[in-house]
Amino acid sequence: MIKIYRYGEVPNSEIFARTDVQADVSGIVSEIIENVKANGDKALLEYCRKFDGADLQSLEVSQEEIDEAFAAVDPEFIRILQDAASNIRTFHEKQVRNSFIISEKDGVIMGQKVMPIEKVGLYVPGGTAAYPSTVLMDTIPAKIAGCQEICITTPPGADGKVNPVILAAAKIAGANRIFKTGGAQAVAALAYGTETIPKVDKIVGPGNAFVAEAKKQVFGMVAIDMIAGPSEILVVADGRSNPVYVAADMLSQAEHDKNASAVLVTDDMDFAKAVSAELERQLALLPREEIARVSIDNNGKIIVADDLMKAIDIANEIAPEHLELCVDQPFDYLDKVKHAGSIFMGRYCPEALGDYFAGPNHTLPTSGTARFSSPLSVDDFVKKSQYTYYTKEALEKVAYDIAYFAGKEGLDAHAKSATIRFEE
Repeated sequence: MIKIYRYGEVPNSEIFARTDVQADVSGIVSEIIENVKANGDKALLEYCRKFDGADLQSLEVSQEEIDEAFAAVDPEFIRILQDAASNIRTFHEKQVRNSFIISEKDGVIMGQKVMPIEKVGLYVPGGTAAYPSTVLMDTIPAKIAGCQEICITTPPGADGKVNPVILAAAKIAGANRIFKTGGAQAVAALAYGTETIPKVDKIVGPGNAFVAEAKKQVFGMVAIDMIAGPSEILVVADGRSNPVYVAADMLSQAEHDKNASAVLVTDDMDFAKAVSAELERQLALLPREEIARVSIDNNGKIIVADDLMKAIDIANEIAPEHLELCVDQPFDYLDKVKHAGSIFMGRYCPEALGDYFAGPNHTLPTSGTARFSSPLSVDDFVKKSQYTYYTKEALEKVAYDIAYFAGKEGLDAHAKSATIRFEE
């Protein structure tokens, strides 16, 4: 059963702690990466047999497989995928940055070029669930940014096929190539390249502890979006909220992973108890009850604060991945929120709306990293170069200043490179 705390009665370290028990995967991941680097496709095919139970002849999904999968998915879901893709595209198109040029001084031109990252790898989890939503959320911003090659890696089933809904989403979103491999080995393949899978410049997308560790280990060889941890939701709710709704929202994240975290902060003890009881009722009805129950029992918390402003302070301390403001006037509190990945406003904006359909991205900072990082966006798929042009006359005006500055740093060659052009 979920724990209920009255804020101030227990140490902050206990309130904000989360049981996140994972095996030490660093050594295992290192071995996988080295094997893929050395043996390429052979290693990937061996891992598919070992971890996925799939005996593959080819790692790449063919166009025929994509077309067959698209035809096999029910038309109603295709419509929903297309509508979700449209919403995601509309939101992310507003994030596009433009290059700029400055020429305000005589003989001086400066500017910045915004360019797409050429090759990106998108990791789409498999295993306990299929995530076509991740395909849309990762692929569409990359397409808007103008990435030339967008490669998806995702684990196959034991039959050697990728879930049809994943392939349908990839077709709708516009991915270029799709590969049947998952886990740390997929990250290694994208980072170093194999006979079939191209080396990319950046890897994005969520995954389990092995995927997260692999991204950490290949960072520097390639760019990554973030090191994502288990899913999190924090609900700030007043006593007028419906405990049935709030419990359902908390369980929407708890069912992801045994290490997921669901937290309620409220100003009403009676409401806290009602949500606790409702969690127990709804847990018993969930197909993924075993996963969700471990999450709720180990990591779930209800914190009763003195008032809603204190509840917002607690939310800022935790810096959750998902923050719901289940209050009458949510926009009155928006400016008070300092640290959250994605904010859901009002009593009729469940986090699941953001997971699938609304448009803002669902690849979000976790484990308190919302204090300094942001949701996945078009910015993650571009890079910038800056440029400078000076005429001879413009440089002559500032050559002394450059040399003087360089001298203060003890770098005489720097100074000379500016003044030598004007020596007799």
